[in-house]
Amino acid sequence: MGTGKILVLTHYLDEDNIRTIKDTAEKLGFSASFFTSYKEALPEVGEAEIIYSADVRLPEHAKNVKWFCSSTAGVDKFLKAGISPDVLFTNAAGAYGVTISEHIVMVALMMMRRTPEYLEGIREKKWLRGLAQSSLYGSKILMIGTGDIGRTAAERIRGFCPAEIVGVNRSGREVKGFDRTYPVTELNALIPEADVVICAVPGTSETEGIISAERIGLMKPDSYLINVGRGSAVDVEALIAALDEGRIAGAALDVFPEEPIPEDSPVWDAPNLLITPHVAGNDTLPETRRRNVAMFCEDLENYAAGRPLAHSVDRKLGY
Repeated sequence: MGTGKILVLTHYLDEDNIRTIKDTAEKLGFSASFFTSYKEALPEVGEAEIIYSADVRLPEHAKNVKWFCSSTAGVDKFLKAGISPDVLFTNAAGAYGVTISEHIVMVALMMMRRTPEYLEGIREKKWLRGLAQSSLYGSKILMIGTGDIGRTAAERIRGFCPAEIVGVNRSGREVKGFDRTYPVTELNALIPEADVVICAVPGTSETEGIISAERIGLMKPDSYLINVGRGSAVDVEALIAALDEGRIAGAALDVFPEEPIPEDSPVWDAPNLLITPHVAGNDTLPETRRRNVAMFCEDLENYAAGRPLAHSVDRKLGY
C-alpha cells in the first residue's frame, strides 16, 4: 500500500507551480509537501510514496518510495548512485528544449560576431572595430544529439536563418527538422565539414569523451564547438590546446568535468573560450518550470490511474 504522500524538494518553484502540483495531487487523493533544502526534507523522506526532486541523496533514505521523478533531464548521477530497479523512475527530458536551444543560438552568435572580444575592448575603454566575423546564415551545423534539445535547437536556428543542419544519433534514424541524420559511427567524416559542432548528448558510457582529442583535431580552423550536454563529453585539455594553438576559432562550454571550475584550472585563461556556469538548462526560465511541473503532473495522473508513466527513464540507455 502506498502512503499517498508526495515529497517535493526543489528551490525553484514559484507560487503557480506549487499550486498546480497541490491541486493535481489533491484531486487524485495525494498530499504534497514542499521543501527547499535537503536537511529540511530528510525527516519526511521515509514516508514519501512519490519524490519529485533533483537531489541524488534522497533515494537511499526513501524506504517507501514507489516513484522517483527527477526534475532534471540528466539522470546519470542517479543511475551511478544505484537507484533501486524496483522504483519507477522518470525525468524531465523535454522540459529544457526552449531554454537550452536559446542558449545555443546566443553563444553561437556571440562567438561568430566576436562579442566577447568587443566586450573586453569596452571594459578596457578601447574603440575596437573591424574584427572579421562569420554567420549562422548559410553555415553547416553538426548537431550531436537529436533529442528534445537538438531538435528544438535545430528549429530555432532554421527559424533564424537558412542553414544546413545535420544530426548525429546512435542509430542514424531520421529525425524531423534535420536535413540529414547519421549514426555516431560517421562522426569523424562529418566533423571536418562543419562550421559549428554542437554537442547535446546525455551523460552515458557511450557519450563519455565523444568529443575526443582526435575529433577536435578534425575540426576546421574557422569552426566553433558548443557543449551543452555533459562535461564528460569533451576532452577539455585537448580543447584548450586547440584554442591555445589557434587550431579552431572558438568554443562555448556550459558544462565541465568538474563544477565549479577550480580556481587554478587553465580553462579560465583559454583564448576564445566562452564560459557559462551550467546555466543553459537550469530552471530560472518560467517556461522551463511550467513544462517541468506539467510533465510531473501528467505522470501523476498516469500513476494514479495505474497507467505506464510517460517520461520513464530507460536505465540501460541512461536517459
